[in-house]
Amino acid sequence: MLLHDTALIYGRYLRQSLRSRFALLFGVLMPLLYLLFFGPLLTDLPLGERGSSWQVLVPGLLCQLGLFGASFAGFAIIIEKGQGVVERMRVTPVSRLALLLGRVLREATVFVFQAVLLVLAAMAMGLRAPLAGVLIGFGFVALLTVSLAALSYALAMKLSTPQGFGPAINALTMPSMLLSGLMLPMSLGPAWLDVLSHLMPFRYLVDAVRDAYVGTYATAHMLYGVLVAVGLTAVSVTVGTRVFRTAGA
Repeated sequence: MLLHDTALIYGRYLRQSLRSRFALLFGVLMPLLYLLFFGPLLTDLPLGERGSSWQVLVPGLLCQLGLFGASFAGFAIIIEKGQGVVERMRVTPVSRLALLLGRVLREATVFVFQAVLLVLAAMAMGLRAPLAGVLIGFGFVALLTVSLAALSYALAMKLSTPQGFGPAINALTMPSMLLSGLMLPMSLGPAWLDVLSHLMPFRYLVDAVRDAYVGTYATAHMLYGVLVAVGLTAVSVTVGTRVFRTAGA
């Protein structure tokens, strides 16, 4: 029943996304702008990392895509709460876990599609990476999206207005972006900033994807990245399910 209910919820929201093609493309616009206007500035610069500047920048843009896109997913819940959709779903026998999983799997599907578009554009500009590394990057983006979307939905269930949700998400995402080394490796900064960045879980995901893009998989970065991605996903889905089960509509 869990799989059946999850498929029903997933299909409902995926059809909504497919009807909004403009939103699908608009979501990848910001990383594309970074790719087009910021990426060429890094060419031939000593970034202190293995591989080309594109192998440093593109993994960060992939994680940026998941970070900002999934973090704001909760806006949809706030709208549905106002329209009574969430309340009507919660009185049905559908599993509370399915109510969450169907939504977050839709988010993961959308952002993997956008990640494919971003990587294809990067390859046209000069990115060269092994296929296995690219696929591993998509996997990390999917897990990051699931975890952040689950937390975003959980927060939105607790808040009643977009005016409270938006500033809260901005307060969390901006430090995450700045301290995770999405644009440039944190090793380029002063030692205190590099040490501080290790407290940010997203840094381990970025480092792992960068290793994958240069074709090195059996590394400490990869191990830490997998542990953080899986652990964050498990905790986020657990928290989100509990909130969906107990929070009022």
